[in-house]
Amino acid sequence: MDNNDRKRKINEYIQRDSFARFLGAKVEILKPGHSRVTLTITDDMLNFHGLTHGGVVFAIGDMAFAAASNSHGQTAVALNVGINFLKATTSGDRLVAEAEEQTAAGPIALYDITIRNDRTGELVAKSQDLVYRKKEWFAARDDSG
Repeated sequence: MDNNDRKRKINEYIQRDSFARFLGAKVEILKPGHSRVTLTITDDMLNFHGLTHGGVVFAIGDMAFAAASNSHGQTAVALNVGINFLKATTSGDRLVAEAEEQTAAGPIALYDITIRNDRTGELVAKSQDLVYRKKEWFAARDDSG
């Protein structure tokens, strides 16, 4: 499998996330150790205060984390997620979650996730997450480096 086929296979695999589709989230950037996911908040995503439900903010961060940590073609599952909610958003706001791999040692890797309000640029939430990479590959292993 050449590198372009491998990238395509990884992208297709990650795009199969039915929960992301249900919410209307889109993986806009996907490369090894990095992803960007966007989501426009609708009235159905608000809590009883009229603000974006914390579960939705968590979900978009988790989607970015999942995409980035699985972007190597190896099955990766969350070990720990710690999130800090910093700023409220509401219906019509577009959230942008960006996940960046910070370090990887053996099967464990650490990711930083930021979630911003696209309109204002303000930081909505920040997360630091740990992933465990299983000995399973859904795309042929890349031994080129």
